[in-house]
Amino acid sequence: MHLYLDEIDPGEGTNAPEFLIKASAHLLNQKGGRNWIPVIVKETGKDKYQVIGNSFIYAIVEEAGLDRIWCIITDGSNDTFEVTKVLAGEEIPKINLSKASRDEIMAALEYLVEQPGSVLKEVKPAIATNRIDEAPREYWKTLDPIINLKCGITKGKKLDALNQVFYLTPQPMPDTISDAAILKIMTTDDLKAIARKRGITGITKMKKNDLIKALSKA
Repeated sequence: MHLYLDEIDPGEGTNAPEFLIKASAHLLNQKGGRNWIPVIVKETGKDKYQVIGNSFIYAIVEEAGLDRIWCIITDGSNDTFEVTKVLAGEEIPKINLSKASRDEIMAALEYLVEQPGSVLKEVKPAIATNRIDEAPREYWKTLDPIINLKCGITKGKKLDALNQVFYLTPQPMPDTISDAAILKIMTTDDLKAIARKRGITGITKMKKNDLIKALSKA
């Protein structure tokens, strides 16, 4: 639909440089004044809309001084909003690390490493991918266990950077755990609680490694 700009709330707007907006607006006015790439909006009331995608296009049309803009009106659902933002290049898509394939993990890490000024530039994606892929990540509640994989990703900014591309949907822990890799991601208190249930003695003096060794025995 060809909507009037004064009916549209720009929403979050764009962080595009002012030069790109002004230069593009000048070109738009020179070449007919029609935005062939539509702005994506949702309806918020009678003759009222809000931009949810292609905010850069909206900013150009507004700078060009046009009264109307070509739009696509969506259903405004959360799913539509999320997909639109990603397809418009305005948000980074995330993958579920609990279930991601090795290739997906590799692609995500390579993306982060290759970003200008990346805090992960010293990380070797192939090594990190192998260690993450082999870990019991289906049980991770946070990304913290990655620190223990010795793959160059340490606590702080490096670990925080992974939140840009990963999220988790952890599965419940199995009732009986003897896999050392899974036991390592648990807290010492949790390990002691499991040891008590199994009737293991002397646990008050055991350190985490001792508990893991005792519990990993079938």
